[in-house]
Amino acid sequence: MTISTLPLSYCTNVHPGLTVAEIESGLDQYSVPIRKKYNAPLAAGLWLAQPVVKELSDNPDLLDRFIQGLHDRDLSCYTLNAFPYGNFHSERVKENVYLPDWSTKERLEYTKQSAQILSALMPEGREGSISTVPLGFKEFEYNGKMIDQCVSQIIELARFLDDLHDESGKRIRLAIEPEPFCIIETTDEALMFFKQLWKKAESENASDEVRDHIGLCYDVCHQSVEFENVEESIQRVDQAGIRINKLHISCAIELENPAGNPEALKTLANYVEPRYLHQTMAKTSEGEILRYVDLDQNLIENPPESFLNAECWRIHFHVPVNAEKLGPLKTTRPDLKKAITSIGKLSYAPHLEVETYTWEVLPGEENDLVQGFSEELSSTRLLLSNQLLNTN
Repeated sequence: MTISTLPLSYCTNVHPGLTVAEIESGLDQYSVPIRKKYNAPLAAGLWLAQPVVKELSDNPDLLDRFIQGLHDRDLSCYTLNAFPYGNFHSERVKENVYLPDWSTKERLEYTKQSAQILSALMPEGREGSISTVPLGFKEFEYNGKMIDQCVSQIIELARFLDDLHDESGKRIRLAIEPEPFCIIETTDEALMFFKQLWKKAESENASDEVRDHIGLCYDVCHQSVEFENVEESIQRVDQAGIRINKLHISCAIELENPAGNPEALKTLANYVEPRYLHQTMAKTSEGEILRYVDLDQNLIENPPESFLNAECWRIHFHVPVNAEKLGPLKTTRPDLKKAITSIGKLSYAPHLEVETYTWEVLPGEENDLVQGFSEELSSTRLLLSNQLLNTN
């Protein structure tokens, strides 16, 4: 029973960056001031888009300078976000963030290169993690062999990671991140996929490599949007023998009693924005889960009767993790507290990362990202400290 004692990580996908120079600019403009205001050791959970990964992979001297630059900024790195492949800050990201999917060679090669870079970034004796897309997006059309192709490619990656461990002494694990409306979104779907993966791996004499190197990134916001019981979910994943390699510390928006809460509906309209996908789900009094692929004005102004009369809506919009409320709206922070408690009961310590990538699109006046992130990190540190006290 333990909580990771590594420096708390925050995901840098909140900052634009399609070149190494842009990544370093973001570190100087945001990460270093955040660390200073947070006043504690801090890890940068680097988002390195494919062009950045290629630039670093093609230029060993540049990679060496990048590593030295992290050290000079008093930042560490033990986890990467290799979910967004391209420009995560374009005018419209939406469903494009799931491309390329795990049936493609592009996704496999990008992840291999990311693992090599992470291995170079980490000190001796440290284990790393890389979060990734949950295979693909259910709204896209795929051929009937898509899942089989994903399985084969992930087995190939596991072998690659095993070889990398033998060469470098550093173990890097893939963390598949379930998300609403994706091929893997629920705990049930995660369990089913890993059964299929393990069966195929066994037939190819790759069981050890896959079980050692392939697991989940548990994003609390995502499972809250699914209305899952996060304590039960984490327990089921653990009992199934699936390793949670990373916990994304995140919160979603919650709207209770939409039919009787016009002020909250009006406030929710401010969260409609054109860049990111905001999958929305509603739970009825009978326990049925209703689904709407992306929050928009039509859902708010003309919701289906079943949606309007539901007990609660939850929206995939990462909001500050220290916020219990957003005016008349609530957040799923209670689920975050439960998730941290459940993670503390595991026999190992998943990597911990705050992932609020939406600061640029949060409604209202321009947000102070340095102040906001330092408050998120401080609040999270307090939750983790309380958990450590409770488990010791």
